[in-house]
Amino acid sequence: MKKMMTLLALTFTVLTWAQEQVKFTADIRNKTADVITIKNNMGKDIQQIKANDKGIFEATFGVAEGMYYLFDGQEYASLYLKNGFDLTVKLDAKNFDETLLFSGKGALENNYLADKMRSSEQMEETFMKLTTDAEVDKFCEDQKNEGFKKLESGSYDAKFVSLSKLMLVQELMQLKKYYKENKEKAKLNGSQAPAFEYVDVNGKKVKLDDFKGKYVYIDIWATWCGPCRAEIPHLKKAEEKYHGKNLAFVSISVDVDKDFEKWKKFVADKELGGTQLFADKNWESDFMKHFGVTSIPRFLLIDPQGKVLYADANRPSDPKLVEILDNLLK
Repeated sequence: MKKMMTLLALTFTVLTWAQEQVKFTADIRNKTADVITIKNNMGKDIQQIKANDKGIFEATFGVAEGMYYLFDGQEYASLYLKNGFDLTVKLDAKNFDETLLFSGKGALENNYLADKMRSSEQMEETFMKLTTDAEVDKFCEDQKNEGFKKLESGSYDAKFVSLSKLMLVQELMQLKKYYKENKEKAKLNGSQAPAFEYVDVNGKKVKLDDFKGKYVYIDIWATWCGPCRAEIPHLKKAEEKYHGKNLAFVSISVDVDKDFEKWKKFVADKELGGTQLFADKNWESDFMKHFGVTSIPRFLLIDPQGKVLYADANRPSDPKLVEILDNLLK
């Protein structure tokens, strides 16, 4: 009897343990890699899942209930995970956002997140057309009310509703902050650009005045910045396209002083072109403060007289940059 009770207890423990985990399956057409990753909101890997011999990603693991991210290469999707979920996602990596579809236990919440992501681009386009503080306030209030109503009218998990409301409020706060920062940046357009004097990879001091008479496209970046590195191939293409034109490409690193040699090696290893400079006092450099640089990459465009054309210029990966530069240099 004692052995039987022990066996029953062990069986119950095993079953409970199994129930307290997430079963996750991903069926990805045109997958970009044989491993997908689930990260938490701090960017830490929670689970790496390898494709099986049929090309399907399957794993069972425990989680703390909450929001996560599914990464397939550079593409990603928001996830809501809770122990006990049996969740399957199907998608085509060539049309990641458009084909993202969840099924199984936990699908309701995750399809909500997928739909929200699909509608975010249109929402942002509408937001970018707003021109007054009143319009921005009304837009954000309407978005909040609509979002809350949708969450409250569905049969979603209670914690999911709470987290989603909090995320929506935070996103709208970020949009307001973005709008305010853009207004401040726009005020700098047409003003005289402040001077700088930074060292290049050879230790030579370079000033902004050294480029007088040329348009200057400035890339503010750092070696540790993933989005900055993602722009490098596009920046190289732009440098090649406008080689010999009245345009200088200047990259200014805001890496900390202790990483100076790391920066030099990165520049050499990646064969970075243009003029490569290292900012004094990194983020606290007077030049960075003047332009309110709080995130990177950040791009500036200065005219031949040293005046600011764009205090927040288009990225190299943005086709509109070519249109702007072609018009200036024709």
